[in-house]
Amino acid sequence: MSTHAPSSPSSANDTLSYEQAGVNYDLIDPLKISAQRAAAATGAHLAGHGFSEVLASRGESAYVVDVGPFYIASIVECLGTKTLVADEMRQLTGKSYYDSIAQDTIAMAVNDLITVGATPLVVQAYWAAGGSDWFGDKQRAQSLVEGWKRACDVCQVAWGGGETPALAGIVEAGRIDLAASCTGLINPKERLSVGDKLGAGDAIVLLASSGIHANGLSLARKLVERLPQGYLTEIEPGLSYGDALLAPTTLYSPVTEALYKAGIQPHYCANITGHGWRKLLRHQGKFTYRIHTVPPVTPVLKFMQEHAKQDDREAYSTLNMGAGFAIFVPAADAARTVEISKACGIDAWVAGQLEEGEKQLLIEPLNIRFSDDDLQLR
Repeated sequence: MSTHAPSSPSSANDTLSYEQAGVNYDLIDPLKISAQRAAAATGAHLAGHGFSEVLASRGESAYVVDVGPFYIASIVECLGTKTLVADEMRQLTGKSYYDSIAQDTIAMAVNDLITVGATPLVVQAYWAAGGSDWFGDKQRAQSLVEGWKRACDVCQVAWGGGETPALAGIVEAGRIDLAASCTGLINPKERLSVGDKLGAGDAIVLLASSGIHANGLSLARKLVERLPQGYLTEIEPGLSYGDALLAPTTLYSPVTEALYKAGIQPHYCANITGHGWRKLLRHQGKFTYRIHTVPPVTPVLKFMQEHAKQDDREAYSTLNMGAGFAIFVPAADAARTVEISKACGIDAWVAGQLEEGEKQLLIEPLNIRFSDDDLQLR
């Protein structure tokens, strides 16, 4: 615990930002852009195999290859630091949270893959521990296995295999770094969703999150220093801060599959992860994204914003604030999209629309504006 950190929420006068928690996207994003440029030069290698890349997928959440009769999409994602919360909570409660952690890891990959219109097909696991002892804890290890399989069943994907290295000296002893890759099919090809059909008049449908999901955990962990009971601080009767943080990330592929079966073709999708609601500006098109309805903020995110002393702009630029996934559909399909999502057990709202004009996101109920300069991912 930092010696300079306030001991209680009432004495915490300073705003706690994501950068103060150790994550600075201004430093990370330039590397991503540099890597994308280098990677783009390798796409020509596919021609030697008789295939080609879908150029518009460069810089999107998943990479797409044209193999003739259909497209193949692929993605790899790591979980990040949510395992640290699970480890701390296990010491405090004796419970293993790795079944939920497994779902988080798969969701990081699957929820990105489906943004391009893909049906998830195969998931691979990467579980890198700080030593072999991690795998010797049978309760924790079995919890991870059971949660991983259950998430695969929800997404109707095959768990193809994985890698379980013991990386002492790289990964800290007693810790584990979790990641997943996912491969999917876009079949028929008309399901491809890379924003080429996105246009003024399209509706923005937001799907509910279950909580913090798996982004913003560095901030969440830093905030513990300000809480008198740490992770056991109640955010509402019977719900601790730690338990609320560990609610598993919502899996959105059942919704996108149900939309396809209902004949609804999204014009674009965005997984609201790092960068918060700024991710609604991900597509390169020049549109104004006008939000008229803001979903209710989940209790844990409301608690975080309050105790981190963040204003709305800071909170919505970092956290999902109750909306974990955005689907851009023709206005005529918006209400039906909400109905289908709710039928899958995920609340949803017709939150706004696209308009011609300057590239910006206007969250009108909160008087927040994000411009094109606020999100530089490519």
